[in-house]
Amino acid sequence: MIKRSKFSLNRIIYPKLKLEDFFKFTKDLDLNKIELRNDLPGGKIIDSYTPGQLKELSKKYGVEILTINALQKFNLDAILPKTIEELKKLINLSLSIGCKAIVLCPNNDMNDKRDSEEIFEETVKALKSFGPLFQDSGMQGYLEPLGFEECSLRSIVIAMKAIQESDYPVYKIVHDTFHHHIGPDTFDTIKNDYDISYTELVHISGVECNIPVNEYRDNHRVLVSG
Repeated sequence: MIKRSKFSLNRIIYPKLKLEDFFKFTKDLDLNKIELRNDLPGGKIIDSYTPGQLKELSKKYGVEILTINALQKFNLDAILPKTIEELKKLINLSLSIGCKAIVLCPNNDMNDKRDSEEIFEETVKALKSFGPLFQDSGMQGYLEPLGFEECSLRSIVIAMKAIQESDYPVYKIVHDTFHHHIGPDTFDTIKNDYDISYTELVHISGVECNIPVNEYRDNHRVLVSG
């Protein structure tokens, strides 16, 4: 049995709920951790609140903000300077609201023509570029491999190797059950080639529609049921 204190709610499960109501919703479920997002309707991570007001809400409801999800296309060298500037803004916001980490999502584009070697090199370069920003701020970056066939980083094993190659101890991995299921990592691969200590966060969801696995998309995801 996993302790209730280990669970958090990602705001994507109730995207149209106002942020204070989401805090209350979390508390009413006897949970105390949430993840914020930058891809919800309106595009504002903390809605219309100031960082100070949001910290007060966290205190009022006893809710801890684990991450902001996400820095997109983090491993695409063609836009790296722009990505670094976006990361700086996310780090500054995170520090002002008491958030501990930022999720890093890889480039997920059917038109990505890079080969696996190029992708790995650009992933490591990005992690090395971000490393001082995370280190100086005391924050962490959580890499989240996406299982879609067009994604540039599909495997948690490859993500771990990129972290090791970057030589910055500021990174961990989000192990997403949906993306793991549609991705390349097998049980034996994880057992033999992956160090579980790199996993910091697990995203859990289910799919109930009767379609081939390779056709699963984000809009098919639901909460885990019986």
